[in-house]
Amino acid sequence: MVVENTKRAETPLPKDLNVFLTVIRQRSFAAAAEELGQSSAYISKRIRILETTLKTRLLHRTTRRLFLTDDGERVQQWAMRILTDIDEMVDDLTQAQYIPRGLLHICSTFGFGRQRLGPALSLFAKKHSELEIRLEVFDRSVDIIQEGFDLEVRVGEDLPEQHICKLLKANHRILCASPKYLDKNGIPETVDDLQNHDCLVLKERNSPFGIWNLTRNDKDISASISGPLSTNNGEIISQWATEGHGIVLRSLWDVEPLLETGELVQVLHGYTQQAGIWAVYPTRLSSSAKLRVCVEFLKDYFNNTC
Repeated sequence: MVVENTKRAETPLPKDLNVFLTVIRQRSFAAAAEELGQSSAYISKRIRILETTLKTRLLHRTTRRLFLTDDGERVQQWAMRILTDIDEMVDDLTQAQYIPRGLLHICSTFGFGRQRLGPALSLFAKKHSELEIRLEVFDRSVDIIQEGFDLEVRVGEDLPEQHICKLLKANHRILCASPKYLDKNGIPETVDDLQNHDCLVLKERNSPFGIWNLTRNDKDISASISGPLSTNNGEIISQWATEGHGIVLRSLWDVEPLLETGELVQVLHGYTQQAGIWAVYPTRLSSSAKLRVCVEFLKDYFNNTC
């Protein structure tokens, strides 16, 4: 039986390839040493190491001349390609820190993604035509690393500890219902009154089901609620509220147009739930120009529109 030798040959170091090309260009070990700011002994050592690594002779030297062997000529071509590729890789990574370009993969929830983030990214794309922007929306928890996202824009205070979270805009949720529902069932005067009302229950991400955690005058209050209708979609829950099915807890940005038209009325003024708009990302902004400019744009956009 023949056993294949799977041991890989040693890989030459880029610095040795660079020394080799410098020697060829200068046609002298001494001149190469002067260009690289090293001693002639150092140059001789690096060439010797390169030849040992590649297991071949690369150069012939006489007192007057230095010339390449056949293998040396082949290594010269490869060394030029390899070092050029390395330079291009470093340039590409460096530019990525300062020049926004490439694919920017973003996710958010259905409602916020469609109503707010989509229009924001439309304007952002017009300012940065060199970027490819891909937006995906979900009504579920997303593992941004496992699923390959650069950025998640989320609403709420349930934030992942393992990622960087930047507040784009402060926001809060309020309690409201349609005039039709309130005419029929009365207006709640206290948080305890919610137990006697139909509450529209939204099961979203990791939020507790059947509990509304509220704040009033910096005091935290938990209210037990129930109702015949529940969903995991915020747009559906808002629609049910306008159709008179019960009391809803929704972000101000989401229900403000409905409050202005009178389709919904705020109840239990002063009771709110913090629900900031957050940028969640796995890497620091300084490492990615495309991520940095997007987060900065969204912060400015939401503070001027939401």
